[in-house]
Amino acid sequence: MLPVFPEVAPVKFLHNLGLYLHIPFCDRKCAYCDFYSLIGGEKLKDEYLSALLVDIKLKGGQFDRPFDTVYIGGGTPSVLGDKIAVLLDTVKSSFNITADAEITAEVNPDVSDEFLHFASLNGVNRISVGIESGIDSELKTLGRTHTRQDAINAINRIKKHGFKNISADLMICLPDSNLCTLKENLDFFLSLQIPHISSYILKIEPNTKFYKFTPPLPSEDEEAKQYLFMCEYLENHGYTHYEISNFALDGFSSKHNLKYWECKEYLGLGPSAHSFIDGKRFYYNRDIKEYIKNPHTVFDDFGGSTEEKIMLGLRLKKGILLSDYISDDKIKSLEKLEKAGFININGKRISLTDRGMLVSNAVIGEILELL
Repeated sequence: MLPVFPEVAPVKFLHNLGLYLHIPFCDRKCAYCDFYSLIGGEKLKDEYLSALLVDIKLKGGQFDRPFDTVYIGGGTPSVLGDKIAVLLDTVKSSFNITADAEITAEVNPDVSDEFLHFASLNGVNRISVGIESGIDSELKTLGRTHTRQDAINAINRIKKHGFKNISADLMICLPDSNLCTLKENLDFFLSLQIPHISSYILKIEPNTKFYKFTPPLPSEDEEAKQYLFMCEYLENHGYTHYEISNFALDGFSSKHNLKYWECKEYLGLGPSAHSFIDGKRFYYNRDIKEYIKNPHTVFDDFGGSTEEKIMLGLRLKKGILLSDYISDDKIKSLEKLEKAGFININGKRISLTDRGMLVSNAVIGEILELL
């Protein structure tokens, strides 16, 4: 059953839902990764998949609204191999998945043809590849097990299986990186001819190998130079910078991730997965054994507040209609941020510039003070 939370006025939404499924297995833990994942044997993988399928069937019976996005993340979902078929079959028989749903699966460059075959056969139409870099020395520093050539081979195989909607992750501001290495990486990613690039500045997170043994990282000034160079370079090559960390050719923005930023509803299943349903946010603990034995969610907070809508909405290039939240005279007081190059004000709509996105927390904090 869906969890019971304190009584509040229910929030009614009319839009379709998104579904997130967490596959918490990796062959190896990368030095920077703080997502919930572990190295598990076949027995544990089978036990987890069985528990996830039961949870899917149970939760599916509680929704009659349609789901128009499914995102299978991790970890590394491609470790499922041909078992991706039974997972997707259970999803489609349990939930009302729309005929045009965007169904994404995350993979690493060592993804098998077996997984790609069964994923394509069972409805996956978007692949997200964890490439991170096209420079072998950087990949080694990150603890990745693939090479530049492996990434090229993977994209070619993914395309041979008929996938056209392909995204790849790029990490910037790595140890010993500079504008020259960044341009080399950007040219490499452009050469792959993929319609979506997700790019992240390397951040050192607790409980990671990098946290224990932190390598020397670029200065804040160097970070800013790399980020702004990347934004301009990709935009000059036809990509729209539609969200702080995401770039897409026309028509290839991530429909599932847009739900998060537009404060729309989604259901997450699996350890560490989060949900936002009927104005309430809840999640599963980061504990696979607990999930297998007794999957249950924990109440997090109420969602959909004005502050949250502003914070999430300003991550997007289109920004927000600020007049929905504050008065015209207060909007006028933001002109100083526009003159400083951090925001664009177009009538009553406000959006962050690339420079503003680089320091989004500070800029959004200043805007929230006007509420």
